[in-house]
Order: sequence, then structure tokens, then C-alpha cells
Amino acid sequence: MSSATPTLRRRLSLAGALRPRRPSDIWFKPALSVVASLAPPNLTLLALGRLDLAMYTMAGSMCALYAHNRPYAARARALAWVVLGMVGGLAVALAAASLTGSAVVLVTVGALLAAAQKVLTDATRVGPPGNVVLTFITSAALFVPQSPGQVPGHVALALAAGAWAWIVGMAPGLVRPHGPERRATAAALDAAAGYAGTDPAGDGRPGARAAGYAAVQAAWQALFALPATGPRATTRHALERLLVRAEVALAAPADTAPDRLRAWARELRGTGRVPRVADTRAGADELLGVRAESRVRPEPLWHRLAPLAPIGVRTALGCALAGYASLALGVGRPYWALVTAASLYQANLTLTWSRAVQRVVGNVAGVLVFAALAPLAHLHQAYLVLICLACAFGAEALITRNYWLGSLCVTPMALLISEFARYQDPGALMTERVADTLVGALVGFLAAVAVTDRRAGSRVERAVTAVDRAREHAARLLAEPEPDPAALAAARRALTTALVDLRATADAAAGEWWQRSLPQERVVLAERNGHRTLAATVRGRTARAHQDTGSTAEDVRP
Repeated sequence: MSSATPTLRRRLSLAGALRPRRPSDIWFKPALSVVASLAPPNLTLLALGRLDLAMYTMAGSMCALYAHNRPYAARARALAWVVLGMVGGLAVALAAASLTGSAVVLVTVGALLAAAQKVLTDATRVGPPGNVVLTFITSAALFVPQSPGQVPGHVALALAAGAWAWIVGMAPGLVRPHGPERRATAAALDAAAGYAGTDPAGDGRPGARAAGYAAVQAAWQALFALPATGPRATTRHALERLLVRAEVALAAPADTAPDRLRAWARELRGTGRVPRVADTRAGADELLGVRAESRVRPEPLWHRLAPLAPIGVRTALGCALAGYASLALGVGRPYWALVTAASLYQANLTLTWSRAVQRVVGNVAGVLVFAALAPLAHLHQAYLVLICLACAFGAEALITRNYWLGSLCVTPMALLISEFARYQDPGALMTERVADTLVGALVGFLAAVAVTDRRAGSRVERAVTAVDRAREHAARLLAEPEPDPAALAAARRALTTALVDLRATADAAAGEWWQRSLPQERVVLAERNGHRTLAATVRGRTARAHQDTGSTAEDVRP
């Protein structure tokens, strides 16, 4: 066992897992979207007296939870793929349910679907809620009695609801078409200002720097999804100039005015025009590097799938064993245990432990919330639908603060959905839910312990090597008498990307166990040298701005 194991043991704490965080800046967007997506189909089925079909429409409606952080052009594509993935998974589940009644076979199919959904959502970086909603729908569908002739109609209901969810997700673009990229740039400016304002000798400075670069990288990805030419490119170019200022602030915090960055961020979050910053020769050179980078083709999907193999195996094994254990205990809904296991798996064992704690605490407390709501929901099916809508809103409002807080609403909503076809005994539902939660969390976590990611250390070494190469390339350009400005800007951004990837890879690997020791000294050295080189490129950029334009330091500092 590596020397990192004692550190890992200290990280497996309860207090840290349950501590609330600040809510997401846009928590209300998925919360309102899911209500707008769920309400029309559910209320229509209620009026028709066919609330038993709500599970199929909810499959499509829940797609409205995705892609809220993406620019609308990219969101249109991402939501379309989410809808197709949801409907495809539902079709497989319903077909399996119609062809066999063997619970063991159905659990096996559900585990394989859960693993595929986990790997694909991680590889495509679709973002929250990730694979959990997909797995919840497809796993539940496996245990709904079905005949082959019913499958096409039920799939069509899901597809129609998915089309409505796509419309709901895209509708805000009619009012604020550049909202997502403006928010991403504002977050990068705030993160850069936060780093620049930290004490250079403080313990929090490395963390603030890593968070700043991650925010800048996310903002660049948002901008690269926008057209670089045409009438809508004007906003992109204005945001690029601001993002360059954030990037420079991270590389040279001593020359930064944090208040100015924060003021720009506040303006971006408003509804006014994008703040305009003065163009300089150095700024123009930076944007030439941006143009060159935006033309680079993204990494193929299959390259991103290979490192996710351990998580895929964990998910398949954990979900299958959790379902089998639930069946052995005689619980009537093994898919609840399966979904619990599927929800646990994060980038490493430490995060998986935290999610297990959050899931158990949230589900058990959510069962108590259901006990309070069930009498009202049983008065009339209209109350049942309205309470489910309220729970959907509450889940999205709370889940960004902590997963267990969101589960306070997700759990009663899941229990109430199971009563759409007919009312059931609340006591039996609550008992089965708690039992399946405990079984799924225990078996799922044991599977994560058993399936270790032995290649985590190798990925860290490759990430260190990538940083070293990017740093050497930037250093060679800096050493030239007259380096090409666009090439230097592109090299600096490549080094930034490599440093962000190294920090993410090292953090993920540090949370694993039973692996060879990580090259911690190489990581620290690569990060220190890399950031020094970044600062040198900024100093060279500023010096050229002085020489070319005769500007003052105030003219070029962010």
C-alpha cells in the first residue's frame, strides 16, 4: 500500500462530506426548467386519467436538467444527444422488460446500462446531473410490466416529452442569447481576482490559483463553442479580450487590479453590453493565439474513454452486486439499490466515500419527508402531481449546496412517482427504500474499494511530462530574439491547459488507494516551473506592449 493511504484515511470524514457549500450561481435555471418541462405532460396525463404513463414522459422531461452551463449553439447539440441517449436507454430497458421476467437478467442489463451511461457522460463531460437521472429512469423501466407491442408507444411518449424539454432548455436564449458565455467569463474574472487578492504566502494561494485556471479553461471552452465569424461573433471577441485579462492576472497577480476584474464580472452578469477593454498590440497578439487554438480539432471521444475503464468496471460490478443483494434480501424494488450504487461513483475513492455518506443521509432523511407528505398526496392525484413538481424544484435548488440536501427532495419525489399508477402502503415503500439505500451504498462502496484504479499514477506521470514539454516549448519561444506573438500566446495557453489537467489528474489520483506512490515532488516542481514560465510570458507580453505603443503600466495591467 502506498504512503498516500494515511492521507486518504483522513479524507474519509463525515463532517466534510455533509458540509453545505455556496449554491450555484444559476441554481434556479435547472430548477425552473425541470418544472416547466415536467408540468405540461404530467398535468395532461392527469386530465386524461392516464397518470400511469407519466414515467415514460418523465424520461424525456428530465432531460431539461442538462447543459445549462453551455452556450446555446452547443446546448442545442448536447440536449439533443441527451434526449437520444435517454430515449435509447429507455427503449433497451423496455425491450428487456418485455422479453424476460427474470429479475437477475434485468438487474444485469441495468448494471451494464448504468456502466455505459456513466462512462459516456463522463467522457463527453455533459455535466450535472451526469448519469444518475439516466440510470434512474432506465433501471425503473426494467421492472415495469411490458409487452412488446407497448414498447414503441411508450418510447414515442418519451421522445415527445424530450422534444419539449429541448424547447424548454433553449427558450432562455430568446431573451439572453449570450448568457452562458457571459457567466463563464464572469466566473473566470472573479476567480482571477480572488487569486490576485490572496496573500502570496498564504496556504490558500495554490488552491485559489488552481480554481482560477480551471475557471478560465472552462470559459475558453464555452467561447470556442461560439462562431468565430459572422454577426454573432462580436460578443465572442469582446469576451475573449476580457478572458485574456483574467488569464494574464493569474500569471502575474502582482500586476493585477482585482477590483477592476470584479467590476467587469458584475457587468457581465447584468443585462447591459459587454464591457469593452482597450485594444493593445499585445492583446491583439493574444487573440491571434486564441484563433489558432480554436481551429484545433478536439480530442477524439475514444481517447477519453480509455482512462474511464476502471470507473466503468466499478459501476457495472457495484450495480450488479447491489441489485443481486437486494433480490436476495427479498426487497421488491432492486433497481433502487442499483441506482444508489450507480450514484456513488466519482473520480476517486475519496469522492465516492463522500457521495456514499451523502446518499445515505439524504435518502434516510428524505424518507421522513415522504412520511410527512404522503397523507396530503393521497388526498387526490392532483396533489400528488403538484407535490412532485415542488420536490423537483426543491431538489435542484438544494443539490448544488450539497448532494444530501438535494436528496431531501429527490427521495420523496421518487417515492411519489412510484404511486402514479396506484397508491401504495407508505410504510412498505419507506422500509424498502431505506433497505435498498443501505444495501446499494454498502455494496457499491465495497465494489469501489475492490476495483482500484492502478493506472492513476501513470496518468499523473504523463500529465507531468505534458507540462514539462509545454513549458519547454514556451521557454524556447521566449528565448528567441523576436518570438512570434501568436505562437507565444498559443504556447502559453497550451501550458495553461497542461497545468489544469495536471492538477485535476493529481487530485483524482490522490483520492485512490492501494497504488504505487505518486510522483509528488515531480508534480510540485512541474507546477512551480510551469507557473514561473507563464509569468515570464506575461512579462514579455507587457514589455512588448510598452515598446510598441509607449503605453503605461496602467494601460496594460488587467
